[in-house]
Amino acid sequence: MNARIARIDIDAPDLPKPTPEIEQERAVAIFDLLEDNRFAPLAEGAPDGPYYLTLAIRDGRLVFEVATDAGLAGAFHMALGPFRQVVKDYWQICEAYFDAVKKLPPSQIEAIDMARRGIHNEGARILVERLEGKAEVDHPTARRLFTLICVLHAGG
Repeated sequence: MNARIARIDIDAPDLPKPTPEIEQERAVAIFDLLEDNRFAPLAEGAPDGPYYLTLAIRDGRLVFEVATDAGLAGAFHMALGPFRQVVKDYWQICEAYFDAVKKLPPSQIEAIDMARRGIHNEGARILVERLEGKAEVDHPTARRLFTLICVLHAGG
């Protein structure tokens, strides 16, 4: 079984154009995700990968659409509520980090970055919990997918 994501799309046609910082977060997360990931749908009879994943927010829910070369393989729908606070915290700490990089010494930047990683890990943990029974992901994959969920929340 080829349990990996080979392509990922963000479906956010109605959201405003992302800021350069958000665009950078998205680009890095997608690049890192495609370089190394573990993703396997758990539905009975799920086709082998590689998988093409589309992330979207529709009707107030987070949607993971999974496809293969053979076509759509299924979709997972999740409530956004469990992610709201950690996404808000993540963007607040990212904003502090982006500002710090411009004017603070490395020791202070490192402290902010450690806090950012902690929040990022919490978001990944929530995502793994929400995907339970739907898809299996490893921790690095969950972290990168969480970044993309944050991008969706922030406007594309």
